[in-house]
Amino acid sequence: MTYCVGIKVNAGLVFASDSRTNAGVDHISTYSKMHVFEQPGERVFVVLSAGNLATSQAVINALRREFNDPAGPGLRQVRDPFEAADYLGKLSYRIQQEHADALARSGVSAEATFIIGGEVAGSTHELCLVYAQGNYISATPETPYLQIGETKYGKPILDRIIAPDTTLDDAARCALVSLDSTIRANVSVGPPLDLAVCEAGALRVTRRLTLAADSPLYQGIQQGWNEGLKRAFLDLPRFDWELGG
Repeated sequence: MTYCVGIKVNAGLVFASDSRTNAGVDHISTYSKMHVFEQPGERVFVVLSAGNLATSQAVINALRREFNDPAGPGLRQVRDPFEAADYLGKLSYRIQQEHADALARSGVSAEATFIIGGEVAGSTHELCLVYAQGNYISATPETPYLQIGETKYGKPILDRIIAPDTTLDDAARCALVSLDSTIRANVSVGPPLDLAVCEAGALRVTRRLTLAADSPLYQGIQQGWNEGLKRAFLDLPRFDWELGG
């Protein structure tokens, strides 16, 4: 399993993902699920992937080959992020169909989902979730974040904090707390954690980092959040019987 989240605020976009692809008693594998496609000053896209690893790798490899070809189709030629999401959806669906029958005979799903966000010169920054069926939805002011993978554990903090006027740094911290909440609840999600930030209008990834489990920043966020939750819990109103009522 995996967990990835993308956040759209007025100031730009935030992307975060875990790196765990397999978990068991004696076997854990990691694979980065964050992929950057960047022509600084012209366009930037960040793609997060979840689902069948073979499918997602094939899709990303195809996108990369096309992007590295100046005359190639795909993300290098799209006019805005919505066109990019549409292209990604069609490519993903085609690759899934190529392998679906063989995988189905083994009882394995070929489905993969993606989050893609970015900006093209002359357009606005946008964030989209591409379903396995090839269609997509986009983030809105009412729903300024999108998730794929194991989504339920990291959702409450996003609902409470993220709004269009949230700063990029606060959105990035919120994304890491959302990931940590998921890691605590599900062993199939785990570090290293990838984080990328794209400021609106910059047309490039402006900040990027990878956090291991023992990273001082990650441990500080964990500790601060845990202690803050405990303080908030202890400050909740008392029952009448506790007050002698």
